[in-house]
Amino acid sequence: MKPLRLGIPKGSLQDATLQLFARAGWRITVNARSYFPTIDDPEIHCTMVRAQEMARYVESGALDAGITGKDWILETQASVVEVAELVYAKQRLARVRWVLAVPEDAPVQSVKDLEGKVIATEVVRLTQNYLARHGVSARVEFSWGATEVKVPQLADAIVEVTETGASLRAHHLRIVDTVLESATMFIASRAAWQEPWAREKISNLVLLLEGAIAAYNKVGLMLNVRKENLAGVLAVLPALKNPTISALSDPDWVAVNTIVDEEVVRQIIPRLKAAQAQGIVEYPLNKIVV
Repeated sequence: MKPLRLGIPKGSLQDATLQLFARAGWRITVNARSYFPTIDDPEIHCTMVRAQEMARYVESGALDAGITGKDWILETQASVVEVAELVYAKQRLARVRWVLAVPEDAPVQSVKDLEGKVIATEVVRLTQNYLARHGVSARVEFSWGATEVKVPQLADAIVEVTETGASLRAHHLRIVDTVLESATMFIASRAAWQEPWAREKISNLVLLLEGAIAAYNKVGLMLNVRKENLAGVLAVLPALKNPTISALSDPDWVAVNTIVDEEVVRQIIPRLKAAQAQGIVEYPLNKIVV
């Protein structure tokens, strides 16, 4: 049985992807001088590939599966199986946007104002399709990088990817419109998806990666409380679904176990203590599989 040939995105998604796999239970070690990282799973063989090229290699069968953006699947027009959307990006758990941007002081207010102008971008096909939808004729030039610095001297506008817009603002650029919203995708070749062993391996990978994403901003809480105070403790957790309540050796006490958003823990714990909860333990989560 040959190992699953898995493409790991090299570049901006690399670190976030390695961290996600670690939370899901796989340790991937990257050697700066090699494009073939090691992974603690003999059933997987990893190859580092730029996200921009990933879908083409998966489509051709050079890779069985890989991780790339929906944007690059559309840009390359690759025929692949989109197994799952994994909502994470370079900096946070979020989708990214390809946006049309111009200098802050440019008179451009809509894409219509770019008729006959020059637009620089990495996603030439996506940009051309966007212009066609709006009935605008403009010259779209491929940008090899550092796209933000090309306006206004080399181009009138750019189409660039952003998570927060901070880099665009730092370069004194203004967003005119969103060209495409994109998310990270786990993709497979059509041949691999038809092979039972590969399909099961891919499905199991995706299950645990999705579980790691679901747990990313959450923590577990355990506590003990007297039965007479249980209602008050549960009232502190109004937004949570069905916490687990277990009997303790002392019949007057129960244990409560639940999951909460990490950002609200600092407000909840003092209120739980005031509601007579004891032995409150907060613990990290690696995965939530539903």
